[in-house]
Amino acid sequence: MTARTPDVTSPSGSSRLLRQINERAALGCFFLRGTLTRPELVELTGFSKPTASEVIRRLEAAGLVRAVGRTIGGPGPRADVYAVDPDARYGVAVSLREPDSLGVAVVDLTGEIRHRSESRPRFPESGLADWLAEQVRGELGAAALPVERLARVQVAVPGSYHARHDVVTNVDIPGCREPGLRAATAAALGTAVVVDNDVNLATLAERHHGAGGDCGFALLWLGERGIGLGIDLGGGLLHGHQGAAGELGYLPVTGRADGGTLQDLAGGPAVLALAREAGCDAESAEAAVRWAVEAGDTGFLAALADRLTAGLTAVAAVVDPAVIVLAGEVGRAGGPALAAALSDALAETAFGCPVVPSTVAGDTVLSGAVSVVAAGLRDGLLGASPGGSWAGGGQDQYQRQQ
Repeated sequence: MTARTPDVTSPSGSSRLLRQINERAALGCFFLRGTLTRPELVELTGFSKPTASEVIRRLEAAGLVRAVGRTIGGPGPRADVYAVDPDARYGVAVSLREPDSLGVAVVDLTGEIRHRSESRPRFPESGLADWLAEQVRGELGAAALPVERLARVQVAVPGSYHARHDVVTNVDIPGCREPGLRAATAAALGTAVVVDNDVNLATLAERHHGAGGDCGFALLWLGERGIGLGIDLGGGLLHGHQGAAGELGYLPVTGRADGGTLQDLAGGPAVLALAREAGCDAESAEAAVRWAVEAGDTGFLAALADRLTAGLTAVAAVVDPAVIVLAGEVGRAGGPALAAALSDALAETAFGCPVVPSTVAGDTVLSGAVSVVAAGLRDGLLGASPGGSWAGGGQDQYQRQQ
């Protein structure tokens, strides 16, 4: 759905445009401040009192703002207090994980998570878009929220997403390689759907809530099943032409007897083999690294850092990030100890760069997807006439903004 375009060549069109501008300005103030009285809206926007009253009336009629109480105490008469109606719009964040894990969060217009679930489903061999649409509807139903108010869905995929061709590559989830995943899911749900790589979304979470900052950083994802990289160049994600920027695990490693790709050298199976050499018979790479940290096995951590540095020197040389943030299940298990070992190993090269552990709690990928959904709901309304259709924005707008 798209917002109606005003006819700015006629007086009525100019008047309609002015109303839209006023409504967007008022909504922006409500999102910024949370609650406002009419006098406060007048003070923030410069509206006249009649204009402020009319704008609030139209926002109430559109179901976007509601009265939440009245002022208490202070000079003068009591005033009505208004706030954005959190139930005006909903968004859903979905995280697809290899090989058989799914995380979903339902978000309201204020960014509050209203429902969240984790499951281990059997992904379909085909028809993944229709299956995803059913999962989204099911989560809204479980939260007792109307699907008619669904306005945006963000899907995180464990692979490269080529936005122009609408296809996911480098992924091991059945059905995920079918072309047209985003378009088909959007058609099934009748709303805007955006798809991105899971590490990119973790990078956004780190930018907004973690250790990334705004000076340009790289996020090193050490997962149980893969190694990835998120590149945030001072507030802008690098996706690449085919959406494959940051597929660090596929980087060839030369000049070493144990070469191959970085995934071969330092991925989950390689970490387990390194742990066995150290006397640890762990069942997962995450458990092996946690064992090394708890045992104070600095030799194990230094050996792993040495292997990872074979890829990180290329990152530092090409991207020159201010800092590298260590994330993913394996990276989180390594924490400050592995980050320090990586910093020391990089300091021995010509491209020294500090490495710090992630500070985002919980599921970093889903956290990033939730942030994107919440921002999309807000920005969609600020770009549309509340009395008209929801502007929403789609994949192209997301790629430009992130």
